[in-house]
Amino acid sequence: MAEFNVKDCHALMNALVKQATGQQAITVVDSSSFVSAGQLVLSTGMESVFNSLNIVLGRLIVASRPYKAKLTLMDAENTGVYTNRLRKISFYAKDALASGAFNTNLFTNLAEGFTAGQNEDAEGAARSTKSQWEQHQQPSLEMNFGNSATWQDCITMYEVQVQQAFRNEAEFAQFIAGYLQEHANDIESQREAWNRMALLNKIASVYDMSTVMSGSVVNLTAGFNAKFGTSYTSEELRTTYLKDFLAYFVSEFKLTSKRMTERSKNFHWSPAKTVGGESYSLLRHTPYDRQRVYLFSDLFTEAESLVLPQIFNPEFLDINTQYEEVTYWQSETTAEDRAKIKVVPAVTDTETGLQKAGAEVSLDYVVGMITDTDGLMTNMQLDTTATTPLEARKLYRNTWNTFLKGVISDNTENAVIFIMADPVA
Repeated sequence: MAEFNVKDCHALMNALVKQATGQQAITVVDSSSFVSAGQLVLSTGMESVFNSLNIVLGRLIVASRPYKAKLTLMDAENTGVYTNRLRKISFYAKDALASGAFNTNLFTNLAEGFTAGQNEDAEGAARSTKSQWEQHQQPSLEMNFGNSATWQDCITMYEVQVQQAFRNEAEFAQFIAGYLQEHANDIESQREAWNRMALLNKIASVYDMSTVMSGSVVNLTAGFNAKFGTSYTSEELRTTYLKDFLAYFVSEFKLTSKRMTERSKNFHWSPAKTVGGESYSLLRHTPYDRQRVYLFSDLFTEAESLVLPQIFNPEFLDINTQYEEVTYWQSETTAEDRAKIKVVPAVTDTETGLQKAGAEVSLDYVVGMITDTDGLMTNMQLDTTATTPLEARKLYRNTWNTFLKGVISDNTENAVIFIMADPVA
C-alpha cells in the first residue's frame, strides 16, 4: 500500500551515490593496487582541525568545481511538506448510446402515442430509448500517491582554527569556496541519485507489469530478427550490423511515439472497473508535448548526428526540453554494467490495488524509454537550510540541509521501454 510515514533514506542515498559515482559496483572491485591516489601528508605537519591540511606550503590549488545534477527531466510536482499525499482522479471511457432522434433498426422512437420515455410492447420489451432525463455518470478511478523519504546533510564552519594553513586571506577564501562547493556537489549527487532511483523503478515496474500493459516492452533484437528474417544476437546488432539496426530503431521509435498520441488501451495498465454489469476501460493518450524520452547514449555515440535529428523535431519532440541522455542506468563501473539494471520495483497489485514490491527485474541492455510526463515525477516536499548559533567554547557553526522527497510512478499512464534481449536458450 502507499506509505505515508516518512522514511529515513540516508543509507539508501549513500548506496545510490556510491554506485552511481563508481565508488561501489554491482560486484566488488578492489582498485587499490592499480590507482595512484596521491600522497596525503607531507612532512611539514598538519593543522589540527581537519588533520589533512599542511600548515603552509607554496602555491595553493583548490580542486573543486561545480557539479550539476543530471536526470532532472522528471522533476515536476511540488506538493509541499503538508500535502505529501497526492490524489489523482482519472475517468474511464464509455460507449456510445442508441439514438432516440430517429426511428432505427433497433428502436421506434417516433410514433403516435409514444411518450418521451421508454415505451414498451405487450411483452414488456423496450420499443424506444429512454427519456432525456436518463442519468449517465462517467466512471472514475482514484489513485493515491503518498511517499516521503528524508535525509540530511551537514557542513561545519570554523571561525578561526584553519587560517594557519594559508598564507593570506585570499587563499583562505579560495579554500572556503572549494569547501562549500564540494558540499553543494554532494547535494547535487544525491539529487541525481534520487532521480536515477526513480527512473530505474519506472523501467523495472513497466517490465514487471508488462502482462497488463500491452505494447509497453519492445525487444528490439526480437523485433529486428522477426522483421528481416534474421537470427542476429544483440551483440551482433550493436556491432557488425549497427547501421541497419539503428535505422530500424529510429523507425520503431517514431512509430511508437506516434501511437502513444492515440487514445487507446495500449501502453498502460487499465484497472478493472464494472458498474451495473458493464465493464469499462481506462483509455490514455500522450501528446507529443507530454512525452519524455530517456536514451542510453553509448549506443548512439557513433551515429548520434544521424539518429537524434530523425527522432527529434520541433514539430513533434523537442530535444531541448523532452530528452535526456543517460550515460549509464545504474552503475558505471564497467562498459557492460552501464546498460544493465537490477531492480526490485514498487508496483501496484492488479488484484488488490495496493502497492507492493514487484519481482526482481534484471535486464542486460536497456536502450531507452518514452513515458508520459504524468507517469513519472519526483516531487520536492521540503528543502530547507538551518544554521546553528556559534558554539562559544569551540568556535564553530553547523549548517544543516534537510530534504523530504517523494516519487510518483503511475503505470496507468503510457510508458514504453526499449530493450535488447536474446532468446533464452
